[in-house]
Amino acid sequence: MHPAQVGDTAGHNNETDVSAIVERRAEIAHGVVQLDLVAADGGTLPGWQPGAHIDLVLGEHLVRQYSLCGDPADSRRYRVAVLREPAGRGGSEWVHAHLQAGDRLTVRGPRNHFELRPAARYRFIAGGIGITPILPMLRDAAQAGAEWSLVYGGRSLASMAFVDELRASPEVQIVPQDAAGLIDVAAAIGDPADDTLVYCCGPEPLLKAVGDACAAWPGNPLRAERFAAVDPGSAGPDVEFEVELARTGVTVTVPPEESILSVVMAGGVDVVFSCEDGVCGSCETVVLDGRPDHRDSVMTAEEHEAAGTMQICVSRSFGKRLVLDV
Repeated sequence: MHPAQVGDTAGHNNETDVSAIVERRAEIAHGVVQLDLVAADGGTLPGWQPGAHIDLVLGEHLVRQYSLCGDPADSRRYRVAVLREPAGRGGSEWVHAHLQAGDRLTVRGPRNHFELRPAARYRFIAGGIGITPILPMLRDAAQAGAEWSLVYGGRSLASMAFVDELRASPEVQIVPQDAAGLIDVAAAIGDPADDTLVYCCGPEPLLKAVGDACAAWPGNPLRAERFAAVDPGSAGPDVEFEVELARTGVTVTVPPEESILSVVMAGGVDVVFSCEDGVCGSCETVVLDGRPDHRDSVMTAEEHEAAGTMQICVSRSFGKRLVLDV
């Protein structure tokens, strides 16, 4: 699921794991459970801003990302909502089948690639479980005095999380597909306007429709978070190159058919990773030298340039050598 922004909490493979306890578990919509997590030692949790997500370490090789959808001002509690996806990669099934109130697990992060930028007005569009990163943005937008609206679509009311707390707001339009059809994207974002940002999270068809509608706007008003990777259209060929790991002093060779991540891990260097598809941002790594061939769905070209990082699970090199802060 990921993003278009890099915030101050973005991780570069140097994050600290936190032991947490499931304080509360509740089914809040059909196939969606809410988890309230607190620090196992009773203390405060690392701070976060709207758009951030955390990793839940569910097993040795099972790490999944979930957007924080609670209140950033609550330093003692994280809230996430997990949609059961039988055709997914196993994380949501594990959460739904095994995780209960009182259970202990490891939390990593927060990490933010979808931060809320300042603007005079916002158009928020959410599809299904894509409401989770949007939810805390609404509070921030309102507190900042910005004009905002939300159009929230889903298969049915029964499947849509947080409807009860959203439906009372006049700025929110609820669009259950079985009763009202698909979201009218053009109406949801309106005409091009200065100092307006469009935030969208949801399935790829919705993101494409919103992206197409925003193409007529000057600049780039769209900030999107994805559930799955998209073809980055990389200009670089899959060729062999070297990667120097500056912290360890090791240099590895990355063949055309392998990723930087797999080669680094095979060399015995432990790095944080999860999706291996370039959407979660877990393996974001600082580039000290060389020109990365970015192939992720996390950041825009401008953001890659500003951040000086790369996602080593999918990205490669335009040159014969990279130097990474690993």
